[in-house]
Amino acid sequence: MVTLAVVGAGSRGSSYARHAAGSGRARVVAVADPLEARRARFPEAEQYADWRELAALPRQADAVIIATQDREHVEPAVRFAELGYDILLEKPMAVSEDDCRRVVEAAGRSDAVFAVCHVLRYTPYTRALKTLLDEGRIGEIVSIQHLEPVGWWHQAHSYVRGNWRRSDESTFMLLAKSSHDLDWLVHLTGKQVTRVSSFGGLKHFRPENRPEGAADRCLDCAVETTCPYSAKRIYLPLAGRAEWPVSVLTDDVSEAGVLEALRTGPYGRCVYACDNDVVDHQVVNMEFEGGTTASFTMTGFTPALHRQTRIFGTRGWIEGDGDRLTVFDFVTGREETVDTRPTGDPTARGGHGGGDEALVDAFLTAVATGDRSSILSSPGESLHSHLIAWAAERSRLHGETVTLERPRGGSLL
Repeated sequence: MVTLAVVGAGSRGSSYARHAAGSGRARVVAVADPLEARRARFPEAEQYADWRELAALPRQADAVIIATQDREHVEPAVRFAELGYDILLEKPMAVSEDDCRRVVEAAGRSDAVFAVCHVLRYTPYTRALKTLLDEGRIGEIVSIQHLEPVGWWHQAHSYVRGNWRRSDESTFMLLAKSSHDLDWLVHLTGKQVTRVSSFGGLKHFRPENRPEGAADRCLDCAVETTCPYSAKRIYLPLAGRAEWPVSVLTDDVSEAGVLEALRTGPYGRCVYACDNDVVDHQVVNMEFEGGTTASFTMTGFTPALHRQTRIFGTRGWIEGDGDRLTVFDFVTGREETVDTRPTGDPTARGGHGGGDEALVDAFLTAVATGDRSSILSSPGESLHSHLIAWAAERSRLHGETVTLERPRGGSLL
């Protein structure tokens, strides 16, 4: 039985901890969060209002799940590594390149089991796709097209009204949301990225696009029924369900509680009257070692779908939609469909298509046995995928192609 401490018991931390406890392989013995209602999600655990109270004690658990807000990752990650805890760290590792290196170096010094929550690597879909590629079914990978369809309501929820709306309070969009995808492309190719260019911006969720007659809040708005981003339409049908995204609004998920949150909290604001500054669309072009290329598009103007990918090889191609993989063989002319039957939907509410649960299971296996082979990314590889995001953001802001340095502080691919 693995004992766990949870640092940051919000949506992600609670979700990982529930998966761990629900497996019967782990027990949560300590929880640190400034909000009492969140700590109460683990009534049998020792309660701490600040993670520093827990870190001031001798080691209280085998491992710690760190899922604080993005800007609050680095200090607990470094400290708990120093204390000898095995660590499951929510992405991004930190919001500066230097702090990411600090985390990787601390993990290396402690020799702890260390896993960043690159959940896309762990889905049944990804495992099936990676097997096809490693078997050489389409020969050598020449190029990739990859789309992350964030979803119109998810963009509004998290990146216009929510915690990740401002780069100065959290981080820029590509690191906050799409570090999953950049890491996933590295995982598929098995190669490092050498050069990056990027374009994008905040096109739609701006004051000048506010419809005539729109109010500052959806509950007061005369044109709310015609707005795709109506908070009433997004959240009220979910009232009574204590799960993401409505659980982020309020601990009282009754209809009355949700209405009160929309009346007074940030999630009831007009999307054209928020203080957001992160992009709502971005493209990233990548060159890998050996000349393989990839184009990645992140956009908020889609349904909330699984990622969609086309991989072009020297002997065939693969097209995937998160549910199924279609393999076309240039030699035989035959087409094969592989149904991966993912668990849940692609959002956090659905466990990222089975990735959340599989990641937690892999982490528990590594902690319990000491065998780290179940962890699918090294600290150095996690650092590399983060550095791609910073390179892309520099390119977007300054209009230049950015060459990546080789990362320091850990083994790579």
